[in-house]
This record gives sequence, structure tokens and C-alpha cells, in this order.
Amino acid sequence: MGVIESTLAEEFSEQRSHLIAVAYRLTGSLADSEDAVQEAWLRLSGLPGGKRDEIRDLRGWLTTVVGRICLDRLRSATARREHYVGEWLPEPIVTPIGPRQAEDPLDVVVRDDGVRMAAMVVLDKLTPEQRVAFVLHDAFSVPFNEIAEILNCSRDAARQHASRGRKAVADAEPPSRASLEEQRDLIERFMTAVLSGDVRAVAEVLHPDAVLIGDSDGKSKTTRKIMVGADKIIRFFDGLQALYAPGAFATAKPVLVNGDLGFYLPASPGGDGYRDLDLHVQTVTVREGKVVAIYDQTNPDKLTHVPAL
Repeated sequence: MGVIESTLAEEFSEQRSHLIAVAYRLTGSLADSEDAVQEAWLRLSGLPGGKRDEIRDLRGWLTTVVGRICLDRLRSATARREHYVGEWLPEPIVTPIGPRQAEDPLDVVVRDDGVRMAAMVVLDKLTPEQRVAFVLHDAFSVPFNEIAEILNCSRDAARQHASRGRKAVADAEPPSRASLEEQRDLIERFMTAVLSGDVRAVAEVLHPDAVLIGDSDGKSKTTRKIMVGADKIIRFFDGLQALYAPGAFATAKPVLVNGDLGFYLPASPGGDGYRDLDLHVQTVTVREGKVVAIYDQTNPDKLTHVPAL
């Protein structure tokens, strides 16, 4: 690699965390995000020297390129979801709790309040055009004229897409991120109550209108329909105790999921009439001291980036 190429690679590397953040907010998929960032690098490195010299704002140029790539991914994902079994959740970003020897780009991504699972779930309900316009403008300050080029529409149309996306997010009111201390206290109470079978204690932690959403694509065990209401969720968890070997759920390890406290539940064999336990990554959303949503990701295709714990 020559000096010019080496310098370009270093400049691109400095933008990597930012670009992963952009791509993940747009697609909800780490695999698609990494592919989009790699494709952006190939487009940049493939430019003739004269064209590269015309780039005055490398971050802005790369953000626009990633946005265009992710728009294509979003449109193809919309088609794939028509054949998806059960509910669809974003791919979780799982990172360890505590200090790290070296910072990973994902550590930077999950600090953003906008990538918490509750917010990502809302983004999944937007059209590809609304999501691209809203995220790029509101989260990353991309001008509407550049967004219009990505969407192949007028500036006014791009602005309207962003406005509709913004309104949809505001109407959904995803709870803001609770402090880790509040999350830890609430989740410890919740898990203790579930593992002990204390129905009353579980009810005290769950919001009456709490929801449980599972994502498996039919490849693993979780709820296939959105479960609404504390009573139904309590009965669901109570029933699980009889299906899996004693102590199976006690192997859960605390991790950060999209920057919030969650659980990594390793797969384990059943035996003696009990079901095999699939790998689960769970996180919860907290509002006003109650659990309002539980997200249970078990689709193995969306857990390939989860570190072995």
C-alpha cells in the first residue's frame, strides 16, 4: 500500500465508528452495517485521485454514501419481512459490562440514546424513505438537499419524509434511557421474582400494559406474537419454569444490550423430558420505575455477532 492509500485508509478508519452508527440506526442490522461501511470504503478507495481531491468533507461524503447503500438494504429488508415468521426485532448490540482494555467501535455506537432498543423498534415501523430522511437529518445533521439526492426526490419531499418519520417517533413515545442503577435494581427484582415463582413480586415490577416481544423467525423458541399485559406475561414466564430444566434460567449473565442492561442466556441441553434451551439475548425498557417492554431475541441469524460469554 502506497503512502496516499495508507493515509486514505487511516482517514477512513477515523470515521468507522461514526459510519457504523449511521448504518446501524438506518438498518438495525450489524451485518448490513458492516457491509455498508465496507462498500463505502471500496467506493472511496476506487475513486480516481482527482475525484478524491474534490471531496471537501470526507465524513459528510461517506455518510451520504452509507445512507444510499442502507436505503437499498432497507428496501430489500421490507420484502424479506413479508416471509418472516413472527415478530421482527433489530439485531442486538451486545457489549460487556465494565471497563474494556481497548475501545471497540460498538462501544461508541451504544452510547447514543437513539440506539436503545425501544427507539430502534420504533424506527423499524417507518418506511425506508422516512427512516433515512429522519435519521440522517435529525441524528446526523445531513442537509435535505443531500438527502433528496439519496432518495431521488425533491428537497421538499425529503423534508416531508423526515417530518412524517419524526411525528411517528414522537407519537410512539419510546421511553428515554433510564440510569443503569435504576435498570439494575428493577431487573434484579424482576429476575429474582421470576426465578422464585413469586407472582405477586413479578406483578409489582411489571407495568400493567407491559409487552413481551420475541424474535425467532421460527428457528428457536420464544413467543411469536406480541404479548400484551402483565397478567399474560406472568403466566408465560410461570409456564416456562415447567418446560425447562431446573436452574436453566439461573445461568443468565448480565450484559449491555444496545447500551442498556440486559441478559445473555446461553443455550443448554434439556434431558429428562425438559426442552433444550436456545440462546437468548433479552433487554427491557423501563418507564417510571416499571418494566414496560421485554425484548427477547432468539433468532440465531441475528446473534452471530454476540461475543461468547
